Amino acid sequence: MSSTEAPISITVKSTAGSLITVRAETGNQLDNLVVEALEAIKSAVSELEAAAKNQHSQAPMTPQQVAASLGASIVDNAPAPAADGWATPTNTLSGPAVGGGRACPHGKMTAIQGTGKDGRMYRGYFCPAPKGSFDKCKNDYARIGTAEWNTFVPDQVK
Repeated sequence: MSSTEAPISITVKSTAGSLITVRAETGNQLDNLVVEALEAIKSAVSELEAAAKNQHSQAPMTPQQVAASLGASIVDNAPAPAADGWATPTNTLSGPAVGGGRACPHGKMTAIQGTGKDGRMYRGYFCPAPKGSFDKCKNDYARIGTAEWNTFVPDQVK
């Protein structure tokens, strides 16, 4: 039998939830493996768990760090992040006008008018980046009763 299908095994769960399994062909072999490996396993698990805790306690990467790690560059005219490292999103039809519409870093936004699942009408501008893109811009909706709502000219009706 191979060691991954050994007839005897012990699985131990650490305080952080890590599982450690030791397998052996005989009882004596299992005893020897446990005695020899117990401290090494304990030390390795402790190091891994400490590293995982430290990894989660670090601040999130900035967009510039993510781009640099991927060998990419950022093309963005958005305002600088706030003191806490996060930019405050805006959703007030404040994007630059482009031929009667709006634009974002990805190009001309599509003006769409339609009815939502809840039955309410919506009018807004939608980023042309592919669905699911990590840098896709937020939809920019017009508010009912405003001048933007009343003068909205859709590119698409849904």
